[in-house]
Amino acid sequence: MENIIIIAVVAAIVIAICYYLYKEKKKGTTCIGCPYAKKCGGKCGEITKK
Repeated sequence: MENIIIIAVVAAIVIAICYYLYKEKKKGTTCIGCPYAKKCGGKCGEITKK
């Protein structure tokens, strides 16, 4: 019985994360994990050469 509860909790967390990612992509957010996602223009994580 405990295993079923643990599996249900993990599944709920995974579903919530997938829903959040879907919702953010629908809004047009390019870099979801970046705090500057609305400002950076989709180049988060790129190394700029000087």
